[in-house]
Amino acid sequence: MATWSNLGFQDSNSPLMEQLTFFHDHTLLILVMITTLVGYIMVTMLFNPYINRLLLQGQTIEIIWTVLPAIILVFIALPSLRLLYMLDEVSNPSLTLKTIGHQWYWSYEYSDFLQLEFDSYMTPTNDLPDSGFRLLDVDNRVVLPMKTQIRILISAADVLHSWALPSLGVKVDAMPGRLNQTSFLINRPGLLYGQCSEICGANHSFMPIVIESVPTNVFLSWVSKMSDS
Repeated sequence: MATWSNLGFQDSNSPLMEQLTFFHDHTLLILVMITTLVGYIMVTMLFNPYINRLLLQGQTIEIIWTVLPAIILVFIALPSLRLLYMLDEVSNPSLTLKTIGHQWYWSYEYSDFLQLEFDSYMTPTNDLPDSGFRLLDVDNRVVLPMKTQIRILISAADVLHSWALPSLGVKVDAMPGRLNQTSFLINRPGLLYGQCSEICGANHSFMPIVIESVPTNVFLSWVSKMSDS
């Protein structure tokens, strides 16, 4: 989860977020190189005492500063397009989770199981345990199996919401009357925290998201327990 000392992304918990982090580092390296080169040229020009009064044009340098940026853009565009297609791909999911945004809470339905649905509200500060996180914990966590391809269907019952989990690289708009989808694979156990990322009203900042990633056998035991109750 995000803390005060974080200056970059959260630690990735999915292969897609790892690729997003790699692409960020790749683009940032290119930007640093361009900034360094331009800064060096500007500084040398300021301290250069020589002036060529007869210089009217420079075909060579114009070709260079046209072709070079085009090549740099290609090196940014190719991995970017690859990543966009990877993020949009939903293929052979093993589990489907339906999420519906409300003012101001989330409701979840496990479409592969009968009558397994619940609402998830933020835990009030007065009810938080000592180990709880203020404004981030919920009364009913979403339990999902790790190392499993999961498809999530997202909609809203009233206004625009956005279901976002930074450590998974997931941010999908929840829109009334429309069903959006994405998929992810959680590659480690633990608690993953997110929040609504679309301003949806007075309590927009009080509808967090918590996913509990567990091994498959623990998930099946949880499903059995929830179905019985």
